[in-house]
Amino acid sequence: MPLIRPSAKAVSNLMRMVGSSCSCPAHSSTPGTMHVHRPGCSSSHRHASATTPKSEYAFEMATSTVRVGKGATQELGMDLANLKAKRVMVFTDANIAKLHPLKTAVESIERAKVGYTVFKDVRVEPSDQSFQEAIDAARKYKPDAIVAVGGGSTIDTAKAANLYTVFGEAHLLDFVNAPLGKGKPIDRLLLPLIAVPTTAGTGSECTGTAIFDLKAKNAKTGISDRALKPMLGIIDSLNTRSMPQQVRLASGLDVLCHAIESYTAIPYYLRGEAPANPLQRPAYQGSNPISDIWSFKALGMVAKALPRSVADPDDIEAQEAMTLAAAYAGIGFGNGGVHLMHGCSYGISGLNRSYLHPQYNVDHPLCPHGISVAVTSPAVAEFTGSMYPERHLEIAQVLGADITNAKNEDAGAVLGDALRKFLQGLGVPDGISAFGYSSSDIAPLVDSILPQHRVLKMSPRQTGAEQIAWILERSLKNY
Repeated sequence: MPLIRPSAKAVSNLMRMVGSSCSCPAHSSTPGTMHVHRPGCSSSHRHASATTPKSEYAFEMATSTVRVGKGATQELGMDLANLKAKRVMVFTDANIAKLHPLKTAVESIERAKVGYTVFKDVRVEPSDQSFQEAIDAARKYKPDAIVAVGGGSTIDTAKAANLYTVFGEAHLLDFVNAPLGKGKPIDRLLLPLIAVPTTAGTGSECTGTAIFDLKAKNAKTGISDRALKPMLGIIDSLNTRSMPQQVRLASGLDVLCHAIESYTAIPYYLRGEAPANPLQRPAYQGSNPISDIWSFKALGMVAKALPRSVADPDDIEAQEAMTLAAAYAGIGFGNGGVHLMHGCSYGISGLNRSYLHPQYNVDHPLCPHGISVAVTSPAVAEFTGSMYPERHLEIAQVLGADITNAKNEDAGAVLGDALRKFLQGLGVPDGISAFGYSSSDIAPLVDSILPQHRVLKMSPRQTGAEQIAWILERSLKNY
């Protein structure tokens, strides 16, 4: 699908917004925004020199090998034997440890006569402490291969354990995204990691990202490097049958927002300077012609399958469609990136002190990731709609909106309304006030969101404290 450029009117609106005669976002006067010159900006030429790096001109497509099939988990042991693994560390959480997916995985490993141990203490919505506990256990066991059986929390925890086992001397923040961490590139080959997802949402089986709560900063952050991606993702729809309704909802909403954000992210060639070394090219590169295909396909699948999956636990066809949609969106956003919906979600979930979502069997307050992402999606759509309005209207149409007479200048409002209708129909909580937040919480939420440079810079519009506050205020109530 061709990359859609903003209309002349959209550019004109942006010029008025930033109060400048140039539409280049680098001339934004908003405090806290990221400044990147557009190609062709006269100022960028005036300030350029022979040694100035050129703007990004390339993008990369990296993803895990995936095996898709009902019952494919039974092949896990053979995969490990083929790797000649002798000390496998299997990561899971306390709930999955009692269910069919782990039983099937362990039986397969035992049939292949491969040595293993099981780490059952993965925390749903991991923290720096839970990451460190998993890392310490892996360093002690010294595995030669790693398996993750669970949702995104488990797969992300396994990625972190893999990384810091290979880098045995490293501290946790060494590879964490800047500015909260040092953001070091991963320049060693990691252990083989096989991911067996039990939810249909995060797409973590296809990506090089691991997310966690950094408690000292009251913020979610993570590690993002394509070297983290699993060697193999086994997408077996039998493993998602045990999901409670609200887990199906939350994980499915994550797929929805992955697809929307990747499709509306800033184009890769406007992201900024090309890296001095390809190793430094970020995993989140901006929208690009390949990610667009995967993300838009995933969007259509979610629009049809998620309402069915939430409504009927026995709708196996819908659940199987969602497992594929999660992987498709994972391939899309894993290379294109996400932006403001995810950026805001990290503050919303990170500062949550009391809300516990129904049907989540945990001993701590929890706003599920997909829920915290989705609640700001209408306001984000309203904010970003002036950039690439055609794409926003395409998404609205997929979600059921009639765009026959819609104008480009109305794209954000049209998509925002379509998202509100879609979310309300699924029974999603009514905005961030449902989690106990009020207007008095906006400032600390903004403070926790601003350090999320990795995702905020993927926004198609320049974004600082004022814009994030507007999105959060608009998201207090959605219906």
